[in-house]
Amino acid sequence: MPTDVVARPYPSADQAPHPAAPDAVTAAFHRFAALDDGPVKERLQEELMRAWLPMAHRLAARFRDRGESPEDLRQVAALGLLKAIRRFDPDRGPFEPFAIPTIRGEIRRHFRDRTWGVRVPRRVQELRNRVRAAYVELTLVPGSPCPTAADLARHTGLSEEEVRDGMEALESYRALSLDAAGGDGGAEAEGPRLADVLGETDHSFELVVDRESVKESVRRLPSRERAILYLRFFEDWSQSRIAERMGISQMHVSRLLSQTCARIRRETLDPR
Repeated sequence: MPTDVVARPYPSADQAPHPAAPDAVTAAFHRFAALDDGPVKERLQEELMRAWLPMAHRLAARFRDRGESPEDLRQVAALGLLKAIRRFDPDRGPFEPFAIPTIRGEIRRHFRDRTWGVRVPRRVQELRNRVRAAYVELTLVPGSPCPTAADLARHTGLSEEEVRDGMEALESYRALSLDAAGGDGGAEAEGPRLADVLGETDHSFELVVDRESVKESVRRLPSRERAILYLRFFEDWSQSRIAERMGISQMHVSRLLSQTCARIRRETLDPR
């Protein structure tokens, strides 16, 4: 049998199988399932993709206006369609009811895994979706008060702690740039950036800890070594100036500083 007859279950792409022609669809998928991997099966797969791609694009269009480009959504839907074609068993029913959930699942997985600005566990993402849906349902009635965590917990069957986790996740879908202006004005507003008002590590605390750690060792030093240490590290005197003040050589000052620092380090790190 010629390969083009095996590869094309219908005369042309214009006559591709459609839900209105279930026999043609079933025959095409039976042929696809019976073929071994190779060029013939790949060509048949391409024919099936072209036939059902409009359906995948229609499903992708339902997820528009959610921050993703239409082209990206169509590509994700096409990937879902490809998975559906490869996994479909024609003996278990029609293709369309199998393909639609598969494509939708692939699109939702894309939103779950690729579009969050802050990565959160899947469990928390699901809590977020349930809490958001419950919030919308409880505020549909005009004049309804803003639901509390307890109200949302009763409505969803979740615990209040789970509701709070979901509510926190509502703010995690998009990360706010540190270049954004502070307050409620958003990135275009004038004013100090968020990065300008964030706290920084105060290294002075480390200095306090270090000073307290060596205090006892310094107090036990002989008066000359203590004076040299003070002049060198607190008054920022040079070694030559200290030598002139103490009436000793600069080399002697250097040796005393090294010995003193080693002694303080040893006593501080090993209190015994």
